[in-house]
Amino acid sequence: MKSMTGYGYSEFQNEKMDIVLELKSYNSRFFELNTSIPSFLSPLEPQLRNFINERIERGKVELYIRIKELEEDAVISIDKNIATAGLSALKQLADIAGISESVNLSHLLRVEGIIKKTRNKDMDYFWETLKPVLEEAYRQFDNSRIEEGKKSEIDILKQIEIISNSIKIVDNYAMSIEEDIKKNLKERFQQMLGDAVDESRIYAETAIMLMKYSINEEIVRIKAHVESFIKEIKSENSQIGKKLDFICQEINREINTIGSKNFKVEVSQAVIDTKDALEKIREQIRNIV
Repeated sequence: MKSMTGYGYSEFQNEKMDIVLELKSYNSRFFELNTSIPSFLSPLEPQLRNFINERIERGKVELYIRIKELEEDAVISIDKNIATAGLSALKQLADIAGISESVNLSHLLRVEGIIKKTRNKDMDYFWETLKPVLEEAYRQFDNSRIEEGKKSEIDILKQIEIISNSIKIVDNYAMSIEEDIKKNLKERFQQMLGDAVDESRIYAETAIMLMKYSINEEIVRIKAHVESFIKEIKSENSQIGKKLDFICQEINREINTIGSKNFKVEVSQAVIDTKDALEKIREQIRNIV
């Protein structure tokens, strides 16, 4: 079990650059990746996204990369056309203004675009340098998710134990609920009919009431759901959060039915405890992958 919340950080420095990389994730129903990287790394964004997509299924993920170049690999070139046109324009301007001063290099350097600086970016080199940094950040990130997942699992299992104990209480009272129904029906018939009570009528009415108020089926289903829940939480299956949430919905539906049929205080309290534990579980599994 892994949490959707995670954090990883990694640094790297060589003679050419200083790299800082952070990877964060938060709770989200779907997968969403936001990147904050230097503009010159844009050609590498598909590779960065593929790396994350292959490893993270759900959550809002943020990837931050900061690179400080310590040694810049650049090419300086001269645009001959702009230089020639600029020189001609400056001479023409001097003639128009009646200035005898000759055009020199300092004048030409003020003409925009004559000297061009091109940054030579070897994307293969950047990727080979960046990938180990990303892998280390992801390793830390994944470990933090595993640790958070373990904490969530411990808390979830505590809540499941509360549910199991509550259902035991309900189960213990299930038989007495049926006995109370039989007793109450018999007393009502006797009050209404006295000694002329038709036993077959009592049995028929009792059967109808038991069908309406019996909670045995709900108890059996909840126990089965709890077993499925524990089995699932111990598995290594993907999308476990969604599966556990579905099981919680099924348990909640059964416990609501028990609550609507019940008329014992002890069972009502067990129903409340179960619903409270279910809500706590669902809060936890919203943050599980």
